[in-house]
Amino acid sequence: MRKVIMNLAVSLDGFIEGPNGEYDWCYSDQDYGMEAFYSNTDTMFIGRKSFEMIRNDLDMFPVPNIYVFSGSVTPEEGETFNVIHRNEFDKVVDQILNTEGGDIWLFGGAELVSIFMNKRLVSELLLAIHPIVLGEGKPLFQEIKSRVQLNLLESTAYDTGLLQIRYGLKPWFDPETLSLL
Repeated sequence: MRKVIMNLAVSLDGFIEGPNGEYDWCYSDQDYGMEAFYSNTDTMFIGRKSFEMIRNDLDMFPVPNIYVFSGSVTPEEGETFNVIHRNEFDKVVDQILNTEGGDIWLFGGAELVSIFMNKRLVSELLLAIHPIVLGEGKPLFQEIKSRVQLNLLESTAYDTGLLQIRYGLKPWFDPETLSLL
């Protein structure tokens, strides 16, 4: 099964967007490991709102297979991406996960992250923690239904103060029965 890696920028206080949806606080002055990440990644999963934010800049993301989770987005002329509707989520995602290929980038947004976390489909978290406190905005984790234990796989500190942390998810347990889910 292919790995689903949630790779996101996050503020020190846990927000993935500012209060007005802005992400101008994200550093873009150097690579921050993205070239290496792209070299192993051939698929992106992205929610509609996040897709609309980056739609005009898709060429910045060298990922050949993009899947937008939406019931309302349709490709415009020249655009190449796939749309996954809510009613086909389980079937299509299962097919993609069990097809040969590279890693899958779970780009976001927060609602899609919650769905993938609650369905226990995330393999790793790769968080670029920016040295800024936003005070308010959209939190990274919302409506997570159970505890998630993590293993630190690696961390990289950059001279800008950005800290990149990679976590693997420990096996998922049902706290009531103490059995694997």
